[in-house]
Amino acid sequence: MTDESKNKKHYVRKVAVLLPCYNEEKTIGKVVRDFRKQLPDSDIYVYDNNSTDKTVEKAKEAGATIGYEYTQGKGNVIRRMFREVEADIYVMADGDDTYPAESVHDLILPVLEGRSHMSVGTRLDIHEDTSFRLLHMFGNKLIRKIINLLYKAKLRDILSGFRCFDSFYVNSIPLLSSGFEVETELTLQALDKGFTISEVP
Repeated sequence: MTDESKNKKHYVRKVAVLLPCYNEEKTIGKVVRDFRKQLPDSDIYVYDNNSTDKTVEKAKEAGATIGYEYTQGKGNVIRRMFREVEADIYVMADGDDTYPAESVHDLILPVLEGRSHMSVGTRLDIHEDTSFRLLHMFGNKLIRKIINLLYKAKLRDILSGFRCFDSFYVNSIPLLSSGFEVETELTLQALDKGFTISEVP
């Protein structure tokens, strides 16, 4: 077995799917099962952020490993996930079933092959006219334009929550965001520290 094949086998064996959740009882079971179908050897983690419904119960029934973050805010949840979960490749998605699990193989590939430290599932190329509220789309475009100008980048989707990271990135960045601005920070940290980013439609 070559060194390259050993490395690839090692990476495939240690994939963690990270699902931060707040009151997602209607969808979280399906999301966990969908990712289990696509990545049967992965570890799937649902971290609950003070849900008042049956999110935890539904996630357990679907076979997820449960974690908790009691300080409210998505950024706080992701920071705890990065601190507590050990893997070679991390896939992050939302628990509300907005991202297609069957696309995870395309998302992982640039990281698996060592071409990128982070890959981002971009939604704007395919669904720009239908998938976003007007204000959300305006905000995404404005933030994207500013970041691309500052860093001389050509990124398409700054606010996507469907991402993949290698362990070097996860263990290197000091996340500061507490809320939903965390997606923007994940991109800014990569650009500021010279990590490579791929975007996957």
